Amino acid sequence: MAKPVVITADSTCDLSQELRERYQIHIIPLTILLGDESYLDGVQFTTEDIYARYRADGSLPKTSAPSIQQFIDFFTPFLEKGFEVVHLDISSELSVSFNNARLAAMELEGIYPVDSRMLSTGLGLLCLEGAECRDAGMAAKEIAAHLESLVDKVDTSFVLDTLEFMWKGGRCSGVAALGANLLHLKPALEMKDGKLGVYKKYRGSIQSVYRQYAKERLAGKEIRPGHIFITDSGEVPDQTLEELTALVREAVPDAAIHYTKAGCTVTSHCGPKTLGVLFIRK
Repeated sequence: MAKPVVITADSTCDLSQELRERYQIHIIPLTILLGDESYLDGVQFTTEDIYARYRADGSLPKTSAPSIQQFIDFFTPFLEKGFEVVHLDISSELSVSFNNARLAAMELEGIYPVDSRMLSTGLGLLCLEGAECRDAGMAAKEIAAHLESLVDKVDTSFVLDTLEFMWKGGRCSGVAALGANLLHLKPALEMKDGKLGVYKKYRGSIQSVYRQYAKERLAGKEIRPGHIFITDSGEVPDQTLEELTALVREAVPDAAIHYTKAGCTVTSHCGPKTLGVLFIRK
């Protein structure tokens, strides 16, 4: 008889507390580093804290993955209670989190790590899928294999209001950031082959760009009617979110639409007013 299953993920999944509780998903936090200070992602340090520190002294945090021992300590209580664990992590191209989880799993029995090849609620979509598979009675090994088969169908993208945070974090040149600002360009990023890269540059006010981005991202795609995320990094007007929700509802009438805030990883890279519409394709 198959053992009961626990679904776990690292904190970059950006699931709200309400969704974590509803779907019984357990989170291991990354560590946020600011100089000599360290904080647990989403527990001791939030998106609002990033903006406050940046506006106070211009500093941006770095993130550190849980160590192998931290993963062992995280997984062990579930195993001791008779569970098996399906664990999901941010793309291995972006962090050593998955590799550390994999190495921890080699020291234990009943742990099934999955490299999401995603970040933020792209990873969150796989978490919800895993929870629904668990509730349907699937065994841990089967759930992990199913999630791995979906990775290439997850559509993860964001549009940015500014390149300032990427420039300050050393992820683009000052010339590129200045040029984008002068030309009123809004870069759109997508996850491809486990990495986040620019796929288009929009022009105009961020409010009009949000609508154009969402329409184009949803157009012509066979979208699974399950879960769709509208995820932003803060400072997006409620009216805009309501308009985007209506656009998504029109494109996928039967979808469960979830609104979430991006966590520290996306925020520290992309800055305020970043927004994404994320879903799984058929």
